[in-house]
Amino acid sequence: MLEISIMIEGQNGLNWSRWQRMARATEELGFAGLFRSDHFTNANPPDLDSLELWVALTWLASNTRRIRFGPLVTPFSFRHPTITARMAAAVDDLSGGRLVLGLGAGWQAREHTNYGWDLMDLNGRFARFEEGLEVVTRLLHSDVPVDFAGKYYRLQEAILLPRPARPGGPPILIGGNGARRTLPLAARYAAEWNASFPSVERFSELNTILDDLLQRHGRQADQVRRSLMTGCVFGRNGDEVQKKVAIRTGGKYTPVELRQRGLVIGTPVELIEQLTRLAEAGVQQVMLQWLDLDDIDGLQGLAEQVLPQFKS
Repeated sequence: MLEISIMIEGQNGLNWSRWQRMARATEELGFAGLFRSDHFTNANPPDLDSLELWVALTWLASNTRRIRFGPLVTPFSFRHPTITARMAAAVDDLSGGRLVLGLGAGWQAREHTNYGWDLMDLNGRFARFEEGLEVVTRLLHSDVPVDFAGKYYRLQEAILLPRPARPGGPPILIGGNGARRTLPLAARYAAEWNASFPSVERFSELNTILDDLLQRHGRQADQVRRSLMTGCVFGRNGDEVQKKVAIRTGGKYTPVELRQRGLVIGTPVELIEQLTRLAEAGVQQVMLQWLDLDDIDGLQGLAEQVLPQFKS
């Protein structure tokens, strides 16, 4: 059965009042989870409110009881992997084991330039990402001190204490559509792979590639959960959908054109059709990108008119 979660952009005007309202609504309305990006700012100005990721997740861990949550995704370019591992283990324990640890290499140049972080070229970025995955995995999984000597990170008799309450700590999610770099890392390190804005056909192709990579690494296909993050515009009727799409795109695209780009767009009937196709293609969880942080009424309509079709 397809699980439906909400994803928000943490750099798009997110502050405490919006975060708390969104978290409570997501839990009360019956969504499976709440996920958010980890950015200082957007790729283009203006700069908006941007609530710090791990502070926000710590609050959520203590103030919700059911939903899963986590970053989509947190990059090692902002934080050393030992810091990420320590925070993730602590927040997961605080929540009773509900964190999904989404990890990434980083991609957005403007925030790295503005705040003094080294994004590096693509080769260096992914080499650092791979080392970071190794560091986090060793720290979360090992009950004894570990060593690691890489180009970017080093460990010497390092151990996380207290040990994570969940054996192995929170599951690692790796997001991205890259068949050459991202999927091989997901096959080695991830408990969940998250595709970003693909069409159903492209998701199916990548899903098959991941199955083959997992087999090469001696892992079963069902050892890696399959999820997908994509844009969402929901309206109770066609006129409302048209209006929201026009606002979202500045009038540049129609609902049909956005659907062709892989976004989930439309009325309740249309969303149910699109989500059913995703489930048939092998998506186990979809994170719907909800850009209007103040549209709680729309979120309620989505929950009431779409969620029941995917409840077991």
